[in-house]
This record gives sequence, structure tokens and C-alpha cells, in this order.
Amino acid sequence: MISGAILHMIKAINHFIRRMPTWPIYLVVLAAIGWHFFLALRGAYRPDPVRMLELEYGGLSLQFLIASLIVTPLKRFTGLNLMKFRRALGLSAFLFALAHLGVWVALDMQFLFGQMLSDILKRPYITFGMAAFALMLPLAITSNDRLLRRLGGARWRRLHRLAYPLALLAVLHFVWVRKGVQIEPLVYLGLIALLLALRLPLSRRRVAQRAL
Repeated sequence: MISGAILHMIKAINHFIRRMPTWPIYLVVLAAIGWHFFLALRGAYRPDPVRMLELEYGGLSLQFLIASLIVTPLKRFTGLNLMKFRRALGLSAFLFALAHLGVWVALDMQFLFGQMLSDILKRPYITFGMAAFALMLPLAITSNDRLLRRLGGARWRRLHRLAYPLALLAVLHFVWVRKGVQIEPLVYLGLIALLLALRLPLSRRRVAQRAL
């Protein structure tokens, strides 16, 4: 009786979700980027507004990335279908990551490209962050129907599996940047570890099916 009621509720939610547009997500993300920058300009992030702005954008990027990765297991284990929002969530993570990188390049490093390259090579947390962004870039570029058709479904899916190593690099970067033992980075690390653990059995089944 209870399970039937829950199933009925999930079906009703899925029906409502199918009618919802995805474009408001992008408006919210762009507004959030502008709002945090405005707060920094108004002095809300003292004593170090640049570092705080980097942390805000970086944290939001990681949150949206995790949300995009949760969509598939949520559908598999609960039946709740948020698949139509997965692309928007992933692209939102990229927009926040782009803002995070922009603050670092323009405000933190002030376009000193030689110093930036030195820091990328010498500081592991920056290396992880840049590697994560490098993996995120092709995923963002190919997150449209035209390139999906050109690549073909199988190649596109293989490429977008980079989201998992990308998420691991991103969370290690975030944990390292936050320094010390803090709850928020560890929660993100635990969530990504759980998502990777849920992914492994599915990957093994695919490998076994190809071997047959």
C-alpha cells in the first residue's frame, strides 16, 4: 500500500517534471554569478574578496557537478526521472567553473601567465583544478544535440564518462583549497566516492557484455 502510494507520487512528479523547461536554470546560474561578484564589490567578502569569490564559484561548480551525476542513479534506484535537467546541471557546473577560473586568472594572478604556469606545475591542488577544467571543457562543448549526432551515441557516451574522473579531480582540488578538516569538502568527497561506487557494477556489466 505504501510502496504503491510512493510509486504513484513518483509518477505524478515525473509527469510534472516533463512539462518544466530547463532554461530557467541558466538564468539562475548567471544571476548567481553576477550576485556573488556584486557582493565582492560591495565588500561582503572581506578581508579577502578574491579568495572568497573563488571559493564561492568553485563550491557552486562542484555542487552542480555532483547534482548532474546524481540524476542517473536517482532514476535507477527511485524511478524519479530528472534526466532532462542533467545537461543543464552539467553546463551550469561549467559556467561556475569558468567564473572560478576567470577570477583566478584576472583578479588573483592578474594575467601573469608565466606565474600561472609555474603554479600549475608546482602546486598540486592547482594542477588538479586545471586538469578537472581541461576534462570539463570537451564535455561542455559537446553538450548539444548537433555534436551528439556527429559523434554518435556510443562515442558521445564514452566521452561523457570523463565526468567521473573530472569530479574526483574537482573534489580533491576543493578539499585541498579549503585546508584543514572541514565538513563541507568531506561531504562532497563522500558523495563522489559513493557515486563512483554505484557506477562500478554498471561498468563491469558493460565490459562483461562486450566480452560475450
